[in-house]
Amino acid sequence: MANLEEISHRHDDSAERTEASRIPAGSPILELRGLQKNYGYVQALKPATITFLAGEIHAIVGENGAGKSTLIKLLTGVIRRTAGEIYWCGHPVQLATPNEAIARGINAVHQEVVLCPHLTVAANLFLGDEMNRFGLMRKRDMEKAAQTVLNDLGFGLPAAVPLSSLTIGQQQLVATARAAMRGTQFLIFDEPTAYLTRQESAQLFKLIRRLQSEGVTIVYISHRMEEVFELADRVSVLRDGTHVGTRNISETNDDELIALMINRSIEQIYHKEEIPIGETLLEARGLSGPGFADVSLSVRAGEIVGLYGLIGAGRSEFALGLYGRQPLSAGEIYWQGKKVDIRHESDAMKLGIALAPESRRDQGLCLNLPIGLNINLPIFKRLSRGPIINHGEEAANADRQIKDLSIKTPSRRVPVSSMSGGNQQKVVIGKWLSHGAKLFIFDEPTVGVDVGTKAEIYRLFAKLLKDGAGIILISSYLPEVYELADRLHVFRGGQLVASHDYHKSSHEEVLGEAIGV
Repeated sequence: MANLEEISHRHDDSAERTEASRIPAGSPILELRGLQKNYGYVQALKPATITFLAGEIHAIVGENGAGKSTLIKLLTGVIRRTAGEIYWCGHPVQLATPNEAIARGINAVHQEVVLCPHLTVAANLFLGDEMNRFGLMRKRDMEKAAQTVLNDLGFGLPAAVPLSSLTIGQQQLVATARAAMRGTQFLIFDEPTAYLTRQESAQLFKLIRRLQSEGVTIVYISHRMEEVFELADRVSVLRDGTHVGTRNISETNDDELIALMINRSIEQIYHKEEIPIGETLLEARGLSGPGFADVSLSVRAGEIVGLYGLIGAGRSEFALGLYGRQPLSAGEIYWQGKKVDIRHESDAMKLGIALAPESRRDQGLCLNLPIGLNINLPIFKRLSRGPIINHGEEAANADRQIKDLSIKTPSRRVPVSSMSGGNQQKVVIGKWLSHGAKLFIFDEPTVGVDVGTKAEIYRLFAKLLKDGAGIILISSYLPEVYELADRLHVFRGGQLVASHDYHKSSHEEVLGEAIGV
């Protein structure tokens, strides 16, 4: 039965791939010399000179809009460069089309999975390279081979099920397996762990190290500094479309990289102000529902209440129950001292409770609609006179939120699907600011956003608190909740197992409580 090595060899017959495999480790495999991309008068990537060495893991970091996505598109042949030269294995190349990049062994695994959800996992792995006999597709053989590959990679995913039945994180692993099967010599990962669980991330890291040991050059793009320092040999920094430096990972640190990225120190990222705590806004007493049981906590005006735990610990499920998106089976909710019944989302919204969900693309935004319409969705009744919308007020409110939140867009009419993850998150927040909520539930608010945008979101939290709101902050990133939460609750196995006041515990203690050691 075919394994990963046997299947990948089917793609290794091109001269370009053979040449790349002969480059000694540590020698230049891909060189960018003055690479530049303009869109009209806008310079998306200013003349950049970067060298990638064979067999290394080379991280690229930078804020949203720094030029990372443009660089990926240039290297994979999706767009053509305006100026500059690209050298592959010491020879100038065009990389003018995706097929040319793939033929040379250059592949990418994107943050947003670009596969066919209606097909099986096996069909996606073999897409464009199907097994056939006498014109008939050998589906069973493909499923067997695909299952062997997935098992060989340590992913443990079923090959015969539709891709759409898997979680976003599992789909990301399928996309990674597909790239590994194509005999790649140069593999780009774009924010690969944004939707992965801790276990899935560990599986991915193991595969990346395995590919590196087999001579594959890895380009790793991530906003998570701890991943960069765990995996990379070298790191290049982009800022405002410019390459501002490359460092050996052993010779740099968080402070230097962040200063290069945003011209601000790491102390300025976690924006924590002394804000007076006010009256109790919400109190949950013994709440139970799907995925959580007997949870009691309260949130006061001016307070951030953090919920930390591993994936599946019950944090998000509790938030969905509190918001009326999932039914409660037991417990009571009090809003500003009065017992309330939240059966539906509309009940929560009327009280002044807002939810910015974990998956902003699936649950928090209408991707096909413009930014302005997304921002105004909760308040169209307020902007209307009977059946007629006051377009002047609609435009003024959207423009005000775009300005106040520093949303990077040429117009409120731009589709929200075209925006970066950080700017999409700002649109979600702007939507609820327009609504005038008093309690904000933020579930993984900084997933997939850069450190600069994180700092902006944290400053926005402070503004909400000063205006008398309360915040429930759910995060899998321990430094985030540890540095921001006035009261930190730890979830494990669907239950609240520990609570701590601000900085009255250690990272090790909180993580141990979440794991159960």
